[in-house]
Amino acid sequence: MIFRARYLLYLVSLHLILATLAYMAFIKDPIWFIGSELVLLGSLYVGIDLYQTFRRPGQYIGSGIEAIRDKDFTIKFVPTGNRDVDELIRVYNLMIDQLRQERTHQAEQQSFLDKLIDASPIALLIFDYDGRITSANPKAVALLRRPLNALLNQLPDDVAHPLLSQFMSLPPEQPQLVQQTGIERYRVLRATFVDRGFARQFLLVEELTAELINAEKNAYGKVIRMMAHEVNNSIGAVNSIMQTLTPELPDVDSQRAMRVAIDRNDRLNGFMRRFADVVRIPPPVRTRVDLRDVVQQVGQLMGPPALKQGVAVTVAVSNNPVYLSVDVGQLEQILVNIVKNALEACEAGHQVQIRLEASRLQVLNNGHPIPAELANRLFDPFLSTKATGQGIGLMVVRDILLNHGFTFFLKTQPDGWTVFSIDWEQLVDYKP
Repeated sequence: MIFRARYLLYLVSLHLILATLAYMAFIKDPIWFIGSELVLLGSLYVGIDLYQTFRRPGQYIGSGIEAIRDKDFTIKFVPTGNRDVDELIRVYNLMIDQLRQERTHQAEQQSFLDKLIDASPIALLIFDYDGRITSANPKAVALLRRPLNALLNQLPDDVAHPLLSQFMSLPPEQPQLVQQTGIERYRVLRATFVDRGFARQFLLVEELTAELINAEKNAYGKVIRMMAHEVNNSIGAVNSIMQTLTPELPDVDSQRAMRVAIDRNDRLNGFMRRFADVVRIPPPVRTRVDLRDVVQQVGQLMGPPALKQGVAVTVAVSNNPVYLSVDVGQLEQILVNIVKNALEACEAGHQVQIRLEASRLQVLNNGHPIPAELANRLFDPFLSTKATGQGIGLMVVRDILLNHGFTFFLKTQPDGWTVFSIDWEQLVDYKP
């Protein structure tokens, strides 16, 4: 039984007893009855006053509890003049002020943290106690190429994304550098934090591709430009002297040898210019085109040399126009380079297929597969598997595709077909 009910029961019982005694006194002596009635009324008044005094703090406490339960920290009480009650009010108001300040501080910190996470260049995924995704910042959504509602409340395996599956298999609490079959490089950390006494996982993914490529270009760009400058200056002066001296030579064989030397110098000069061009590819000059026309033209261009080699080149394009803003010249250049590399991997009887879909362009061949030891190094500078290769073809392809904002990869699939895939899903612009 609560205190208020017990007190009221006691007060009523006491005054019933007093009333009975007053009635008995009335039978014996009316004068005592009047006095006892006065005492009874005074006692009743004091009891009611005490009840109100006891009840008022309880009301304040009840109202305060309701306000805290409703998380309303704006309700405060004014002093009543009762010293005991006012002390309770003072303590309550002080507690409410502190709670409100803490709540405001936490809300401000949470707001700052949310904005920081959203603006972060690092992808962040947070998981609940069961390993389901509860939060993903915009960088994570862009990295995984899934809408936010397709990620939330999903297990990593349910998302069915190869990157996410690979990241979640990494050892925890240890930063790892992950390299893909394209040019993508990631620094990944899978770790845990404690929430209400239980461990939860989070995943941090920092994309290093652009940073590494820029550092790479800065490393070899200066050397190439310096070499090209020195070679060009020297060859220009040497050729000028040789061309002047050629008519003065006594016999035809000597003149022919001098012209061979001049031609060799010119080829060396061109060789150095090609290397220098790798580090100064111009930005794309975009025009809106139907990619079907570009793909079919490249297929027609590469068909005859493929037939001489005994390799069939087939082109399959979408039935609907695929409009995209690209630098046509650069796109044709890299597509010719990709098809040429595919042909070089083939022998008579093999096939090269060019497929254009709404948001993807692929070049496939069933020739020699990519060696396993080179699978993750295909776009490294100056790497070539050819005896006379310079290793700049895929570098040019890489830079042009990156300048256009495309994603891409080159790998040999389990079925033996090697595929170069270019994806521009976020850039597609269909003609109405």
